[in-house]
Amino acid sequence: MRRGFLRFAALKLSVKSDYAARAVLGLAKHFHTGKALRCDDLAAEQNIPSNYLIQILIELKSQQIVKSVRGKDGGYLLARPPGEISMADILRAVHGEVFDSPAINDPQCAAELRDAWKKLRETVESAAVELNFQQLLEASKGEQMYYI
Repeated sequence: MRRGFLRFAALKLSVKSDYAARAVLGLAKHFHTGKALRCDDLAAEQNIPSNYLIQILIELKSQQIVKSVRGKDGGYLLARPPGEISMADILRAVHGEVFDSPAINDPQCAAELRDAWKKLRETVESAAVELNFQQLLEASKGEQMYYI
């Protein structure tokens, strides 16, 4: 291992964060229509258990990422354009923070290790802020191209 470089085996996010990102991506795909998407339809399209999706949508709604529409044509839609919603927004809505380590505020942890955790947090935070759902939509359009 090179000096000044820490190697991390894994940074694991929860299934909940994955489902929340899938839900937002699914809603982003329908954003241009301006129509709400039923929870059951979104769940089926994104392969998310619908009872769990409802809980996630409520959390996303409380953070003004999605909004709900009542009535016969009701459901959920994004509260703002996909380009204004970042992965950081989703992770904060679900977990409160993008990345956290208890060692950052632990005075018993070596100062150089606390600094490394802080640097990792800043890097992950920056990457998550820069990645928005419009970029993901554009990336998915490239995958849908057909070649002869």
